Amino acid sequence: MTLRTGAIVQALGGDLFGDPDRLLARLAPLEGAEPSELSFLVNPKLTHLLAGTRAGCVIVGPALAEAARSRGDCIVAADPHLYFARVTQLWKRLHGGAARPGIHPSAVVEEGAFVDSSASVGALCFVGRGARIGAGTVLHPRVTVGEDCVIGARCIVQSGAVIGGDGFGFAPREGAWEKIEQLGAVRIGDDVEIGANTCIDRGALQDTVVEDGVKLDNLIQIGHNCHIGRHTAMAGCVGVAGSARIGAHCTVGGAGMILGHLTIADHVHISSASIVTRSILKPGHYTGFFPIDENGAWEKNAATLKHIHGLRERVKHLERLLPDEDEA
Repeated sequence: MTLRTGAIVQALGGDLFGDPDRLLARLAPLEGAEPSELSFLVNPKLTHLLAGTRAGCVIVGPALAEAARSRGDCIVAADPHLYFARVTQLWKRLHGGAARPGIHPSAVVEEGAFVDSSASVGALCFVGRGARIGAGTVLHPRVTVGEDCVIGARCIVQSGAVIGGDGFGFAPREGAWEKIEQLGAVRIGDDVEIGANTCIDRGALQDTVVEDGVKLDNLIQIGHNCHIGRHTAMAGCVGVAGSARIGAHCTVGGAGMILGHLTIADHVHISSASIVTRSILKPGHYTGFFPIDENGAWEKNAATLKHIHGLRERVKHLERLLPDEDEA
């Protein structure tokens, strides 16, 4: 299956410099691309790769247009990364990779659940009673949607995800644990993507909420009663404990952890492997992890950290013994 460069520009816009009838057989990264392949370049630091690539056509931004044109065919777009994303969507639509509406014969949709006629429910999925699946939403194989949970329109839920499992709620009783029944549900907005084997727990009393446009990677845990604001994105293995409230347009790097009952403002960006132990009320980029080192050096530094409080108190004591600047 091939696609003409001219057809891409006709569908998506951008400025084509080169042969509109060039046939492209696939998409590929710059390094290793062949003359029958389309690639893209975003980072100006990698401009040197343009001269060496064999790609038939390259998508670039205006700043790299001259370098790309001197190399060969190119498409110039205001945002080449976004343009490339839309090319991948076009490619999938035209090459039949999109999911087809309907419910697979092996899926179980309980009585009282609603699945929009344009949605796709894959093999071995389970949709509990009272659940609702919106228009154009795709549930890949083995997705579980618990009772009364709602998934909006145009969502994608990857294989193995569990929406609406019980939240982790127990009351201590004489050295044992008494289960707190989780009586809420999960409400997911429109245009949300949920990765493989990610779990979003139902609320204890109120619903767990995931707003429009949120993107969750694989193997993420969202605890009960959490609220995630629109267009927030989280990378793989993130954990969010119960009742955390995360704002809109936030990002959390892989393996980041957010403790329960915290509030994260809009436009907060948390680095990979960071542990958030307090609320963050100001937008910005936050990092909180101990850098990796050779084990011997790491152990010495870790041991030193135990004495930081004592050293702090000694410094404060010494400061009190120094004469004031006015007296000096």
